[in-house]
Amino acid sequence: MNDLATDLARLHDLEGADFIKQLKIIAASEEFHPLKDEQNIFTTGGEKQEDYDNLINAAHKAVELGYKVYILPNPKRIRTADFIFEQHGIYKIYELKTIQGKASAGNRLFDSIGQTHHVLLNIKTNYNAGRLATEIRDYFQQYFKAREVVIFKGKQVITIKREFAMKKSFVVEFRKRYR
Repeated sequence: MNDLATDLARLHDLEGADFIKQLKIIAASEEFHPLKDEQNIFTTGGEKQEDYDNLINAAHKAVELGYKVYILPNPKRIRTADFIFEQHGIYKIYELKTIQGKASAGNRLFDSIGQTHHVLLNIKTNYNAGRLATEIRDYFQQYFKAREVVIFKGKQVITIKREFAMKKSFVVEFRKRYR
């Protein structure tokens, strides 16, 4: 049996059904254990990670939406995402970017390249909707493998798929959703 770091590294070489199969293997790893006092958040440790509080905060929001959340470790020399979310047997992997500044989403989105094609933006500030829409569109235009950006803003959840972000009306439609 491979160790978790090796299983995570393999994700970079897989696509489609093989990628999903690998996510399931990772989530089933014996290295995961339930976070203390939590039923649907699983971790391998990592409480000393710099952004651990942000990870837990986003994990709680995902659990409220009905997901099981696996907080992924960050093995040395491997770019990995932060989470696997599972709901009704469907697995997705996300890189968390917590947005606290008023002009940081674009940079944070581009930081996620090479980790996963799905990004979770946890907005902790009053971010301009038009600016955010433009930054999301730029991310999709420049990173062709990007598939989805999910935004947690308070109790609101907004999911943006590539096809939506590429529409001419995206910025206008996004502004309506974001308010």
